[in-house]
Amino acid sequence: MNRKLVDLLVGLFVVLGFSALLFLAVRAGNMSGSLALSDTYETRARFDNIGGLKPRAAVRSAGVVVGRVTGIRFDDQTYQAEVMLALDRRYQFPKDTSAKILTSGLLGEQYIGLTPGGDPQMLAAGDRITMTQSAVVLENLIGQFLYGKAAEGGAK
Repeated sequence: MNRKLVDLLVGLFVVLGFSALLFLAVRAGNMSGSLALSDTYETRARFDNIGGLKPRAAVRSAGVVVGRVTGIRFDDQTYQAEVMLALDRRYQFPKDTSAKILTSGLLGEQYIGLTPGGDPQMLAAGDRITMTQSAVVLENLIGQFLYGKAAEGGAK
């Protein structure tokens, strides 16, 4: 092979490597599968503790991604976190749907899980999900466990 062909093949290999790294970065950064191109409606939910929930986190129902978290703000009147959700318009949920913050795996990313209720009326744009369950903070669970064990040991 001549020198120009080898240089061309090496350049092509480098470009393919950078493309693969860019693809992995987009997938790992949760930027793919965005609902920005599809038709959505905005709802809100308030939580006492959102843990490590971040904007663009998934909103799932029955394991299927049905929306994304579009924003998080602190309400200084109720001292709660208000989470804005963009739900895909293809998926309609009853007004008495409940939302809870869940974790993928033991230490994975956090997402919002929706459990549909039985109300015949559906959520509309601007509605608020009132039944919510905050994130379980692993440090709090460990502290409660250790405190309980220490109290057991002191009682003996």
